Amino acid sequence: MSRTGTAAASRAEYCVVACAEAWRGAGEILASPMGTVPAIGARLARLTFSPELLLTDGEALLMGDTPAMGTAPGTVEGWLPFRNHLTLTATGRRHVMMGASQIDRHGNQNISCIGDWARPVRQLLGVRGAPVNTLNNPTSYWIPKHSARVFVERVDMVSGVGYERAAAAGPSATRYHRIPEVISDLGVFDFETPDRTMRLRSLHPGVSVEQVTEATGFALTVPAEVPFTREPTEAELRLIREVIDPAGLRGREVPA
Repeated sequence: MSRTGTAAASRAEYCVVACAEAWRGAGEILASPMGTVPAIGARLARLTFSPELLLTDGEALLMGDTPAMGTAPGTVEGWLPFRNHLTLTATGRRHVMMGASQIDRHGNQNISCIGDWARPVRQLLGVRGAPVNTLNNPTSYWIPKHSARVFVERVDMVSGVGYERAAAAGPSATRYHRIPEVISDLGVFDFETPDRTMRLRSLHPGVSVEQVTEATGFALTVPAEVPFTREPTEAELRLIREVIDPAGLRGREVPA
């Protein structure tokens, strides 16, 4: 137990807070979290340090309140059909947090297929809207199980565009291209390096640098001193546990 009497934060709750931080100070933009932990994180951000965030019910409604996971909004403040959602994407008024079946040191993401594109060994979602996301609005990634199968030297197919490919395409691709964070169940990563390759920014408590590097299929930039991911406050833990996710769905995505 902590000094305040609140049970110590779980790994999943550290991941929630790390995801929430991706939207800190974002202003009035649409948060598009993909996955349980990012969805909880977006709700937490809205209820705390980013009250102007826009959230949808996952279909076509802008939520006027911040309901618990799996609960319909009590207040609807707008309608956001697919065509309007695409307009937001094209104008950059959105920060999406996608998943990744593969991601490399440059931030190239693959959700399309495993193996050669002409004859893949496994078909995945397909490219979907990943290229437009990465070229038009901030795109972060959430990876619930960090492994060398996901963090690879080279993705089998580029869905989301990484830094070196955007640079090669020129100013039209780099103008709005930004990958703020990659968050996994082991830590938080960014691309704040001279060559825009992946850097270990923080470790979740209980995780070592060695664990991260062994589970990564390429050489990470690792600072001399790596801080821990910030601890949830008592108020944030109450919101996560009692208001946003009382059913404990976060623990299914990141088990204790």
